[in-house]
Amino acid sequence: VGGQKQPYDDSGHGTHVAGCLCGNGKCSNGLYAGIAPGCRLVVCKVLDERGDGNVAAMIEGIRYVPDTRRIYHTRILNISVGIGSIREAALEQELLSWIAKAWNAGLFVAVAAGNNGPAPDSVSAMGLQAHVVSVGCHDGRQTPGHKNACAAYSGRGPANGRVKKPDLVAPGSGIVSCNAWYRKNHPYTAKNGTSMAVPAVSAAAALLWEKEPHLTNEQVRERLLYHAQDLGENWGMQGWGMLHVGRTLKG
Repeated sequence: VGGQKQPYDDSGHGTHVAGCLCGNGKCSNGLYAGIAPGCRLVVCKVLDERGDGNVAAMIEGIRYVPDTRRIYHTRILNISVGIGSIREAALEQELLSWIAKAWNAGLFVAVAAGNNGPAPDSVSAMGLQAHVVSVGCHDGRQTPGHKNACAAYSGRGPANGRVKKPDLVAPGSGIVSCNAWYRKNHPYTAKNGTSMAVPAVSAAAALLWEKEPHLTNEQVRERLLYHAQDLGENWGMQGWGMLHVGRTLKG
């Protein structure tokens, strides 16, 4: 995005997401390790220092993953980015077509539901695709007296039920992970958003594939959805429910 030849993170968002997925927790004696420590990453930077981006950069980043999957043996595409309305319909369709191509190439694709809730129909357009796993945020502990409340900012599905999204929810508020601006006494920082919930689902998929490498991306998706914990919310809030890694791995 910035035209630099070396890896960099001037926003901190990507470093935090990567830590949620596969940080080893070394600076906290394992307390803040990711869910799937040791995963290898292919990082595509699509946001600037303010955390803003454009569709052209998103397309370039997303298409790189299926294009190079045989080189890096990539199996998962984690999209911790949400988008609002796109004025150019052709550009939006190109973006969505590359996400579909990634899935059809055998990649498991997890996408943020976005932070534009709680109004109906507020799920990010990328998360509305049929096969991708759209991930919302559930943090009942943040809402006293409402044990099963999904985070207010988490994108909600369409009110008329024509598309059932999001697919899953996972914790995303107050998540402690790697700090891009590491200092001796501040190796970790807390962030909020559906971006933090997505790597939990991607990590669960990675663990499942490590255990059962013969599975297809569709089978991985089914295992994650069918073993989710029902929170008693309507589908537009929780989808199939809360990610349950233990039950997913047991099958």
